[in-house]
Amino acid sequence: MSTTLAPARPEAARRGLGFLTITGLAWGTTGAAAELVYRAGDLGPAAVSFWRHLGGLVLLLAFTALRPKRTRIRPNAPLRRRAPLLAGVGLGMAVFQTAYFAAVDATGVAAATLLTLGTGPILTAFGSRLLLGERLGRGGALAVAGAVSGLGVLVLGNGAGVVDPGGVALALLSAAGYAAVTLLGRATGRRSDGEDPFTLTMWSFGIGAALLLLPAWFEGLAPSVGDPVRAFAIIGYLAVFTTALAYPLYFAGAARVRATTASVMMLIEPVTAAFLAVALLHEPLTVATAAGAVVLLGSITALALAESRR
Repeated sequence: MSTTLAPARPEAARRGLGFLTITGLAWGTTGAAAELVYRAGDLGPAAVSFWRHLGGLVLLLAFTALRPKRTRIRPNAPLRRRAPLLAGVGLGMAVFQTAYFAAVDATGVAAATLLTLGTGPILTAFGSRLLLGERLGRGGALAVAGAVSGLGVLVLGNGAGVVDPGGVALALLSAAGYAAVTLLGRATGRRSDGEDPFTLTMWSFGIGAALLLLPAWFEGLAPSVGDPVRAFAIIGYLAVFTTALAYPLYFAGAARVRATTASVMMLIEPVTAAFLAVALLHEPLTVATAAGAVVLLGSITALALAESRR
């Protein structure tokens, strides 16, 4: 994303892994926050996603206006050349977030997050190989195999009624949107005229909010029952910490490591989400869910070590 020269590969990779770790921990609270919004009122997934996009956009615009001019990075390429990338990231972001919030509503925080972020590395690995020419390597292959194994334990190990089929479909759709965002972020990070992380994030939020406005309008932009103040307070948390803070860090981290690595590092999110679902929302912790989370966490460790040594 940055137009400045990247530092030496190991140092850049370690910095990228640090950015992605913070992002994963922040994003791990997203599902629990969305569930609390649903409990506070009758907002739907499209409305929650719309407000999250809009809130993040406003905060980042304010931050950009306050940044010293000398630290701002102006894109080298004209807007017409950047438009396909910006539109693709915005569309992918809207699909990723909205389908994820719908999956949380359908099958619970733990299962929805594990399925979405467990499938994401698999789709990203194939996409990066086909579209970016990136080789997986032994560490990447082990990480993807771990993700597949963890998903198998999660979906097949739980009995009927624990994982909703409709929620599984929504989680897979969310994973596809996430993989698209990851691949596009990595592609722009490899170019000398790539986007600044803040600029890319602002454009993606603006495009995503525009795409979600009509669905959110029909769904209801404000809760008609329950506690609207509490609902919007939680949405404010989503906008500040899991959006305006986390997404620039994510794009900056994704530009410094391989696309597959960025995707697998985000498996910190489902492990965090599963813990919060049990501890905060009192969702049942099955043996299959716990085992799947352990396998996914192991794949993070393996890939992080492999990437930092490259």
